[in-house]
Amino acid sequence: MNDENTICSTAVVYDKKNPFLSTLKRRVLLNKEGSDKETLHLELCLAGSGLEYRPGDSLAIIPANSPQAVRQVLETGGFDAGEMVELKGGETKPLSEVFATELNITGITKNILKKYNAFAQSDKLESLLDPDNKAALDDYLGGREVIDMIADFPVPGLAASDFCGMLRKQLPRLYSIASSLRAHPAEVHLTIAIIRYYSHGRGREGVCSTYTADRVDVGDTMPVFLHYDKNFKLPEDGDTPIIMVGPGTGIAPFRAFVEERAATGATGKSWLFFGAQHSATDYLYGDEWERYVANGRLSRIDLAFSRDQTEKVYVQHRMLEHSAEMYSWLSDGAVFYVCGDASRMAKDVHEALISIAEKEGGKSREDAEAWVKQLKADKQYLRDVY
Repeated sequence: MNDENTICSTAVVYDKKNPFLSTLKRRVLLNKEGSDKETLHLELCLAGSGLEYRPGDSLAIIPANSPQAVRQVLETGGFDAGEMVELKGGETKPLSEVFATELNITGITKNILKKYNAFAQSDKLESLLDPDNKAALDDYLGGREVIDMIADFPVPGLAASDFCGMLRKQLPRLYSIASSLRAHPAEVHLTIAIIRYYSHGRGREGVCSTYTADRVDVGDTMPVFLHYDKNFKLPEDGDTPIIMVGPGTGIAPFRAFVEERAATGATGKSWLFFGAQHSATDYLYGDEWERYVANGRLSRIDLAFSRDQTEKVYVQHRMLEHSAEMYSWLSDGAVFYVCGDASRMAKDVHEALISIAEKEGGKSREDAEAWVKQLKADKQYLRDVY
């Protein structure tokens, strides 16, 4: 038997337990001076990883907490940074390191408050946890974090191991990939909105977004792995028209879609809806979109800058303005994609689709809803919302 036939090379599997350490190659602020937003474009190196993705997939980042957050929890809780704490599986690490990388030391939930009050024995906290006081509990949880809990309800002498046992593990954060491997071999690009705000007397920040903005320098590595999405994908047939609705950072996968179609020479029509606050400061990847429209790689683009006029204008308003064309595209088999905010935008876009079917298809509300539901069933209406 030939030895070559018996040799089996096993590719390394990168996942949550074994992430790939990807080098940050480039970081660019996408917003212009004067914007209220802070949106970053990141370029990460995948060379040597064997990792391959398709447009529509996501990249998971495993962040570290900020040194400031770690210090605040240590000091406010009266903990010893050097105390050794045993993790699941028997490994031990200094408490400061556990706080930095192993645990979510910011987010609080009702369950965490309940576990904490087993030690705090606070009447006020007990009252908050009463099912009849749901509104008060929701108000407390809104915009507050672990640091507030231990400051508001101190437990002198609380054992570090008991405290760690209350908290959740540090979870990966998923970001829609904003690039095509065909256009950028061995790279993956992301579009990340940086979260910073002030509430209840403290500055707050998104753990992962500020990790990518503040705590990883160009040339440093961050732990990542791929998350594959079977459904949110370009049509196999490059002639199929596509409609993409992606305000804010929801634009990310559509940058990947357009790059991929340009790289493969796909001939299907493409229509992009993008929205943000101000055209002068928040037109993410604007130069790229205008170039794609000019060279025919993007058939058309409609923009909704909500704060550029007296009345706020959003992507769903632009859809309704062009309802006849949109209904025609969809009737001709265009695949309709939505990416971004699930709580409001995606619902408004869904409602706009129903209205378009009513107006342009002459349908009753019930029939229009059924038509939109059928688009979903036929995989002609796809969403990546969060």
